[in-house]
Amino acid sequence: MALEQDDVIRIIKILDESDFDELHLEMGDLKLDIAKSGTGAIASTRMATAPAPVVTRPAEAAPEAAPVPAVAPPKAPVQSVAEEGMVPIKSPLLGTFYRSPKPGAPPFVEVGSLVKPNDSVCLIEVMKTFTTLKAGMAGRIVKICAENAQMVEHQETLFLVEPE
Repeated sequence: MALEQDDVIRIIKILDESDFDELHLEMGDLKLDIAKSGTGAIASTRMATAPAPVVTRPAEAAPEAAPVPAVAPPKAPVQSVAEEGMVPIKSPLLGTFYRSPKPGAPPFVEVGSLVKPNDSVCLIEVMKTFTTLKAGMAGRIVKICAENAQMVEHQETLFLVEPE
């Protein structure tokens, strides 16, 4: 498995939004070290790996590529979805949102479902690690704000709940 630039950018973003100060990742010949400075910003990124094979295509001239930034530009802040009297259930981390425990299974909750604090409402997947998100309160699901199998941001509203 090769680590692509998008993977490295996602890893940097996850580290940047976490409470961790540094990351050391080794996968075969790949070594990735990332550290935050005291301000919380990414201070250095060092990646060493075995040289990649060179692939050329005959009869095609390689277009001049613009330099690719080391870190993706910041997105606009995620807007909080809120309705009066409703309590949001927010994503605790950046990752892929799943409404059901496995493909083809019914969703954990639907609009109108009654939930208790320890009821599972969804899964968030980050790099093949699944985190089960609990409701954290008793109430009725009134709105599902995220699309199944889509990337969600840290603190993005996933559900709106009418408290009991």
